[in-house]
Amino acid sequence: MKETRLAKILAVACGLVAVTAVAQTSTTVTTTKDAAAGTAVTETTTTNASGTITTYTPGTDYLMFRAGTTGAPVRYYYTKDTTILDPEGHTVTWSAVRPDLPATVYYTQDGDRMVVRKIMLSKPTVVEKETTTTTTTTKKP
Repeated sequence: MKETRLAKILAVACGLVAVTAVAQTSTTVTTTKDAAAGTAVTETTTTNASGTITTYTPGTDYLMFRAGTTGAPVRYYYTKDTTILDPEGHTVTWSAVRPDLPATVYYTQDGDRMVVRKIMLSKPTVVEKETTTTTTTTKKP
């Protein structure tokens, strides 16, 4: 009985690790310049994670994002250079970002902070327009 319970716990733990590993990928870009000219080697590592934006408050410098379908949300910082794209690849404004929106974030590690370079939204943004109609009636004397 104890062996069965332990096996179930291990199976669930391995499943959670596999989901997290699938949800995050990493790309390393290394640019080497002419060493004789005195130019340094630049290395940038960009990681992406697919999941859901859980919290976004305009005016702050971060959003909370849950990678995959499980786990706790993590704080991702953004800058004025962060780009937001809709599913077709068109640039959209920050007003398109809202909680519970599936997305993929592309970020770099800066010390203990994850700085978002690009957010790719997984659902089209819905823009609501408010229309006002005014009717003027003239009274006959």
